[in-house]
Amino acid sequence: MRKFLLVMILLSLSFNAQTHRFIYEYHFKMDSASPEKRKVSMVLDVNPDQVKFYNYDFVVTDSINKTRGENNVIWDDTPALTRKKNSTVNSNYIMVQNMFIVETNDKMNWKLDNETRTIGGYKVQKATTKYGGRNWTAWFTKDINLSEGPYKFQGLPGMIFEIYDDKDNFKFSLVKSYKIPKTYETLGILENFGGQKPVKIPESRLRKLMLDYYNDPLHTFKEHYRNNTNPDAHFMVMGIEVKRPEQLKELSEMMQENIKKNNNPIEIDKAIKY
Repeated sequence: MRKFLLVMILLSLSFNAQTHRFIYEYHFKMDSASPEKRKVSMVLDVNPDQVKFYNYDFVVTDSINKTRGENNVIWDDTPALTRKKNSTVNSNYIMVQNMFIVETNDKMNWKLDNETRTIGGYKVQKATTKYGGRNWTAWFTKDINLSEGPYKFQGLPGMIFEIYDDKDNFKFSLVKSYKIPKTYETLGILENFGGQKPVKIPESRLRKLMLDYYNDPLHTFKEHYRNNTNPDAHFMVMGIEVKRPEQLKELSEMMQENIKKNNNPIEIDKAIKY
């Protein structure tokens, strides 16, 4: 049924639409040593001049905010980025206590293969590339005249339907597509976070911030905890209530262990050595 719907929806696309939205199922391992995978829905919005990739939960939250007149903010550790259409330069939105933008140039050298198969009624062709310290296999179709795909993957002569790495850590699969008459505005869910514009920093600065956070993951929490004057206040860390200062050391160590365990980024060559 899913394949049939995909065919019908994609066939109905009018490429005069302001936003072409592609929904991908994203399967990924946070811990490469574990067989467990997370699954989330990701959005690829292809606008006339810009491409945006982010968690579908942001769309849900945005819809609720508009319906109820609220201003709720959510974030997730899944990728969030924007780029100019057909560009290799990505603006990556990353949360390390505060929101930052890191600009990266992610040019990929693709090797086209003659092997083909069918996905959702579309003939797709195989292509491979090495990117971010991983080997990737992509399946794309020339029948959709968009040189785009999920995450930073683009540059093929057609739309990427599926892409995965050879270690079975990450996989993006196109499951749905539709058009939006007007360019979808993401200012409240992506380009601004809680009313604040993210600060642009170089990758070197980001790495330092992440190391600083690892070395003292409860730095900000400690300040709030120690300065609290409300006897009825409750403080929670990783689902554990903090009732005495002596707990903070143990909780910090638990957080550090969790950071090391889940240190499996898509671009493994940029993984921080904790």
